[in-house]
Amino acid sequence: MNKNKVFYNLPEKIIFCKHCVLSNQRPHSVAEFKHKKNREGAIYLEIDQNGKCDACKMAEWKKDKIDWKKREKELMKLCDQHRRKDGSYDCIVPGSGGKDSSFQSYILKNKFGMNPLTVTWPPIMYTDYGYKNFKSWIDTGYDNISFYPNGDVLKKLIGLSTKNLLHPFQAFILGQYNMPPKIAKKYDIKLIFYGETHADYGSPIIETSKSLRSKSFHTFSNLEEIYIAGAKYSDLRDKYKISENDLSNFLPMKEEDFDRSDIKVLALGYYIRWEPQEVYYHAVENSGFKPRPFRSQGTYSKYSSIDDKFDDLHWYTTFIKFGIGRATYDASHEIRNKHITREEAVDLVEKYDGEFPDRYFKEMMEYLSLDEEEFFKICDKFRSPHIWTKKSNSWKLRHSVARTGADD
Repeated sequence: MNKNKVFYNLPEKIIFCKHCVLSNQRPHSVAEFKHKKNREGAIYLEIDQNGKCDACKMAEWKKDKIDWKKREKELMKLCDQHRRKDGSYDCIVPGSGGKDSSFQSYILKNKFGMNPLTVTWPPIMYTDYGYKNFKSWIDTGYDNISFYPNGDVLKKLIGLSTKNLLHPFQAFILGQYNMPPKIAKKYDIKLIFYGETHADYGSPIIETSKSLRSKSFHTFSNLEEIYIAGAKYSDLRDKYKISENDLSNFLPMKEEDFDRSDIKVLALGYYIRWEPQEVYYHAVENSGFKPRPFRSQGTYSKYSSIDDKFDDLHWYTTFIKFGIGRATYDASHEIRNKHITREEAVDLVEKYDGEFPDRYFKEMMEYLSLDEEEFFKICDKFRSPHIWTKKSNSWKLRHSVARTGADD
């Protein structure tokens, strides 16, 4: 039997978790500024011999093994050490006013007595609902710094990352992670709080043994290790004529500057049990957050990833590259939180995963100066042959969680 070619160092054999609906093709979180075309050194979701993935193990760990009262006391102690009595900022909450950042800022301010500065790297193209939620968030009592990068450079990097990596969201992710530590340094703030831990999405459980996020996500020591939009730093500067000043806004801090500033990048989800649906209800009640009256394309949810018109396209590209779309992530979370059964999740994934995002598609293609045919050709180049096959001139997954794939 001939083996199908495998892209991106993905596991050759596709295996689905027997408890949720994720497959072992789900990539672990990596530093975006080291993202090469071949995903050299990439690692993926572990599923054990009993068919249980690391994300499901983490959910059980959170339920049975973690003393949440003890962890809340740890957080209070940390806040006591850094809380400023003069009313100046003592922590940063990065976000755009979605359910997560709304929850984070509210809890830190109202339960732990902190004075957070909110920091926003704005969406590429705000949706009307996203911008209204952002305004509602700030209007409930937070100062905010929004950093808008050079629009021409942003567009150029998004175009390159789409063509080279099929990753139109990369520039946004770079800004979202790399700008807050720079703002923290400027204001002499020592604590930065993000939301969930990476382990909630399937990264190794060992990552939850401490609250600090690895500084490898936020720092660099040598420009030669920088890859953005599938290109080396030197090529971005010399070949694509992006100035070092403009590139600097997308880069992480230098490791020596980060260490000298004594900044701690933390996951609030390490200290407080995090359930997406409960976080959503809290944001609605306390921050004026409103879902859209219609679901996001590619899933059944009306409240996740609704800030940016590029969100739905981003999840479509993960479906192309890994066979995993937004519905898979949403449904897996809800299985672990006992909101739906696996059978219900399988049906939802079968119905919505990989749905083409046509709502804002033409607007996005105009932004990228791509015609539709060119975009689909780019997509086809990124379909790994071990995930996809062509039947009757249409692409079909070889394996699906519903066992309706071409090779199931």
